[in-house]
Amino acid sequence: MSSMPNVNPNILKWARETAGLSPEEAVQKLDINDARGVAASDRLAALESGEEHPTRAMLVKMAKHYRRPLLTFYLRDVPAKGDRGEDFRTLPEPIGHTEAGLVDAVVRDIRARQALVRSSLEAAGEAQRLDFIGSMTRGDGVAAVVNSIEQTLRFDRDAFRGKAQLQGSFAYLRALTEAVGIFVILVDNLGSWHTTISVETFRGFALADDVAPFVAVNANDSPGAWSFTLVHELAHLWIGATGVSGGTAERAIEKFCNDVAGEFLLPRNEIVGLEINEETPLASAMERITEFAQARNISSTMVAYKLHRAGAFSFERFQQFKAAYRRAFLARKAAEKEKSAEKEGGPTYHVVRKHRVGTTLIRFVERMMHDGNLSTTKAGKVLGVGAHNVHALLEQGRPNHSV
Repeated sequence: MSSMPNVNPNILKWARETAGLSPEEAVQKLDINDARGVAASDRLAALESGEEHPTRAMLVKMAKHYRRPLLTFYLRDVPAKGDRGEDFRTLPEPIGHTEAGLVDAVVRDIRARQALVRSSLEAAGEAQRLDFIGSMTRGDGVAAVVNSIEQTLRFDRDAFRGKAQLQGSFAYLRALTEAVGIFVILVDNLGSWHTTISVETFRGFALADDVAPFVAVNANDSPGAWSFTLVHELAHLWIGATGVSGGTAERAIEKFCNDVAGEFLLPRNEIVGLEINEETPLASAMERITEFAQARNISSTMVAYKLHRAGAFSFERFQQFKAAYRRAFLARKAAEKEKSAEKEGGPTYHVVRKHRVGTTLIRFVERMMHDGNLSTTKAGKVLGVGAHNVHALLEQGRPNHSV
């Protein structure tokens, strides 16, 4: 097979790094083996340095595993950095290529899925502008944005808090959000546990399209944080700010969206009775905050954040609460995983995927396929599954389906 000497080797390295793959991971996915005394990683390095030229077959593999169109590899130069959105939360520094690559890959994937949804709506003659997208600015203030979201969603705080579990409260909020035309998906990885998305680098993503807006929430976060992230991303949509939300909150837009989410789920007047300050022992304060949060089906970290924003203690103190609650969550998660491993069975692949993409998107895809506006291949892309899994997932999403 002929080689492709016109390929810029810098693009090969850039494509791998932005896919979140280390050289060791890449050689495995690309089936590059040791040959003629040359290690596989050195063979890849030779391609990325220009010492060797890739065959077309190799470029096809790279396009598949690096999640890039084949034509990308024939560009003259490395493309300009993709737009993550004006409100991109500053990631922890220094951030490695793997973490940055995963975030970029997630953003590309969500944008592609959203584009298919919008084009399907347009093909069906159902594309209608949602007036609330970009309807407000930070200048309108937190209270006004909170009030607008509450009215648009017809949110009932008592109903939210009355659900049996944190997951139930999130499901209630998600259903209200999807009812007004916003698609909400949960993301956890890019197809395998090797590409698990850290909450330190990605908490959520809002795509402020006025016809088919998307919100993605990191499923690897705690269930209590899902609701906070969802409302945070709704604030992005209301002010028309597309972008990624990560682990820090230092930028003005991020603080504003955090304040909206905090006030939406926990009005400021409710924390007056929590007499916690900088001097309150951490263990004692955590216990009181947790009890307060559990009674309202909200995140303990969010309550701590609200207290910080109200002036109860410093940002550094809040970071201590945040780290402690994160450790507690991970410990519980590990214990649950160990306990579930002792049991036989568990949720099937399609049950998990249904929860991730949501019934609303499943029903949308089914309707668009029925009307000929979405092929099976494109339906799989929208749902985040292979084409061969589409029909099983559609069946899983039907109301009368029993698990």
